[in-house]
Amino acid sequence: MADLLAVPELALAPVHLSPADAEVRWVATSELVDPTPYLEGGEVLLTTGLETTGWGDEWQEYVERLVGAGVAALGLGVGLTHEQTPEPLRAACEDLGFNLFEVPRRTTFVAISRTAATMIEAARGSLARRALDAQRVLTRAALEVDDEATLVRRLAALVSGAATIVTRDGEPTDGPFGSRTTDLVLDDVRSVVERIQAQGLRAAASSSSVTGSTIVRPLGVRSRPEAWLAVFVPGLSSDADRLAIATAASLLSLSLERRHERRATDRQLRLRAVELLLAGDVRTARIVLEATAVTGPKLPDDVRLLRARGTREETADALALLEDRRILATILDGELLAVLQARADDVPDQLAILGLQVGVGRAMPLEQSTISYDAAGHALAATGRTTPVRTWDDLVDTGVIALLGTDRATAFASSYLAPLAGDPILLETLATFLRHHGSRGDTATELGVHRNTVRNRITHIETLLTTSFDDPQSRVNAWIALQSTR
Repeated sequence: MADLLAVPELALAPVHLSPADAEVRWVATSELVDPTPYLEGGEVLLTTGLETTGWGDEWQEYVERLVGAGVAALGLGVGLTHEQTPEPLRAACEDLGFNLFEVPRRTTFVAISRTAATMIEAARGSLARRALDAQRVLTRAALEVDDEATLVRRLAALVSGAATIVTRDGEPTDGPFGSRTTDLVLDDVRSVVERIQAQGLRAAASSSSVTGSTIVRPLGVRSRPEAWLAVFVPGLSSDADRLAIATAASLLSLSLERRHERRATDRQLRLRAVELLLAGDVRTARIVLEATAVTGPKLPDDVRLLRARGTREETADALALLEDRRILATILDGELLAVLQARADDVPDQLAILGLQVGVGRAMPLEQSTISYDAAGHALAATGRTTPVRTWDDLVDTGVIALLGTDRATAFASSYLAPLAGDPILLETLATFLRHHGSRGDTATELGVHRNTVRNRITHIETLLTTSFDDPQSRVNAWIALQSTR
């Protein structure tokens, strides 16, 4: 509105401006008492007030209707019906915060319409140029440098605000960059990401404050976002700003997809390296690791293998965590497998925080990784909801089996479990049942079977072993036997 009123040839006289930055979409002329059914919003309405002679309180209702229709301003042609703006009209516009100006007798309504149309067309052309320039700048950044941070910096400069990429936990990975980083409140971004992440790639959010707008968009081309782009735009975000943000989000999504493809290739190589390691071919495993695109993990001389299980999302998050720490890890037979250094490490506890159950094998020379792998499997079988992390040392070196000795413990296990004839279903059911302290419900949940199935299996096992697991000693004997056998 301020731009239109500033055109000297029109000689328009402001009566009340609030807000002066209201966007003008078009110019309409009407002498109707209620023109709102024929308006779409954003218009400057021109009238001589032919039907308003003698109006008083009626002006309040008239202006209320215009405000409700989203009209940008009212231009009253003076010198015909009204020599000057009626005081009730002025008061109504001031009361409702509505733009009002006078059109002098010598200025035609057609001249106002033509001038506004020219200005609107120029603004659209300027917007298109800005949008095209933004796309060129961002695309050039994406092509010249394989670095998401550079593109985020360019976006922050284009919107004269701030931008960053955050993870699912709302933690920044690139940024924030820009001149208004203090206005990009990361705690708010974190809350938004937590709220919308379950909605996938279609979810986006924006919020406004007295200083500007914050937009959060998901990044990725698959069903699950890889990260989120958060941008602060000072003031009201324009169409050019929104298009720049959308362009940046698309380019960043493609960049992340390329990274995903490289990661998938590296993961295949790491899987092969682990398979070679377990087969005892350490030399070839090292050669395969050197072929990864990103500087990969180094194989220590002494290792502890870690095996963990959880949901698909938990396992994926854990694998990404280990990769970030340059630890050799892969998914093998549905389990997360990691090759750790022999010394104590905080990795098991971190994975437990993510929701996984973790078993850690015994420390062994790299060439004997298979032994540590088997021990980690026994430790994993001993985990539960109350003890998500177990190590082989906990089970053997400082436990009851250490008192028995390996030979005696193995002999006891072979004799005790012989009636089960090595049936893997019965052995798994028994181990899970004991790990859950005799809870048939929890056992059924973990095994993915009905409670009655668990009850029937346990009854069958008790019959074969000629014992009852209601007796604590029987449960202890079974537990020691399971931990002693390979």
